Amino acid sequence: MTTTRETMTGMRRGTGAASSGLIWLPLTAFVIFADQLSKAWIVQHFSLYERARILPVLDITLMYNTGAAFSFLAEASGWQRWLFVVLAVLVGAGIIAWLGRLRGREHALLCCSLALILAGALGNVIDRLRIGHVVDFVYAHWNEAYFPAFNVADSAITVGAILLLLDAWGESRKGKRISS
Repeated sequence: MTTTRETMTGMRRGTGAASSGLIWLPLTAFVIFADQLSKAWIVQHFSLYERARILPVLDITLMYNTGAAFSFLAEASGWQRWLFVVLAVLVGAGIIAWLGRLRGREHALLCCSLALILAGALGNVIDRLRIGHVVDFVYAHWNEAYFPAFNVADSAITVGAILLLLDAWGESRKGKRISS
């Protein structure tokens, strides 16, 4: 049984809640803020489908997505909005619980990836709850081949997923070195 003194000593050494993966939540908050700010600016300054060429392969244009990634289920009758909200909230709760069990500095890459995925999920949930659809505006293309429009939240999810894969790859390599 640990005493209060041992618990306090453990926290000072960085084993308590202050050193958990939850220390990465400010990154989540920053990305959500940047996502919502960029979407608000686009909605304020662009008409639906208005396009501004930034690079030969990149346009900024206001689009709305009622579906998920790549407009999956966008043509459904409206029930998908609530499905995506519930899924994002459940995944978000799982990520927060996972972050709470990790050591934030020891597992920095994993925590960073989870914080970015959480930010992206919540950024898009805010849109779904507030206006019923997600605001997308980054439109990449090559000649006449267009990638589905996306936003800062989608970018955070993508970068987070890549970092998650890099962390898993690094952990598997570390495991192979230990077993050799």
